[in-house]
Amino acid sequence: MIYAILGIIVLAIVFLPSMWVKYVMEQHNYDRPDFPGTGGELAAHLLTEAGIEDVTVEIAREGDHYDPKDKAVRLSPANHDGRSLTAVAVATHEVAHALQDSQGYAPLKLRTRMAKAVHMIQRVGSGLLVATPLIAVLTRAPSVILLEVVAGLALIGSSAVAHAVTLPVEFDASFKRALPILERGKYVGENDMPAARKILKAAALTYVAAALMSLLDIARWLRLLRF
Repeated sequence: MIYAILGIIVLAIVFLPSMWVKYVMEQHNYDRPDFPGTGGELAAHLLTEAGIEDVTVEIAREGDHYDPKDKAVRLSPANHDGRSLTAVAVATHEVAHALQDSQGYAPLKLRTRMAKAVHMIQRVGSGLLVATPLIAVLTRAPSVILLEVVAGLALIGSSAVAHAVTLPVEFDASFKRALPILERGKYVGENDMPAARKILKAAALTYVAAALMSLLDIARWLRLLRF
């Protein structure tokens, strides 16, 4: 009974943030004929207004994000071509990351470096776990096997830690940059501002929700290794 309750709590922690983010985004993802342009057009306009000429606006199938390496604001088709409140808020959030980059915002630079390192660390972690049966046969030492498994799982779970550490980058983009842009430029009416704030909060939590979902990889490995 206790294990069942703990399992439900863990699943809630992992799934609820992602479900909430998806719900908020979809709730306001409907066409607004009163908006003068699409999310992609707004992003291009904001970049021009900020004097940023080396950043492009592109359609991305893998989701909304800013790529500091390629200098590109990438928006999903719905947010790039749509005239919804979600499209406007998300486009402004991603442009805010471009503003951070242009201003040499140190936490964004840290996150960029961490993202590269985390990808490599996760591959090492997966390699350790894949090698567990072989190590077990060669060493026949339970302590060594346990240490190797714990190390592998810790490396795989590093993405969640990385996103938690860099969460201020997302909140800075949403509330210190994107929200003032929407308010000052009157790109969103007063009646829409409460919903825009909620969307910006969801945008800030998107990576955290994805990181929590990645913790399921640890559960899968535990099940595979029968721990």
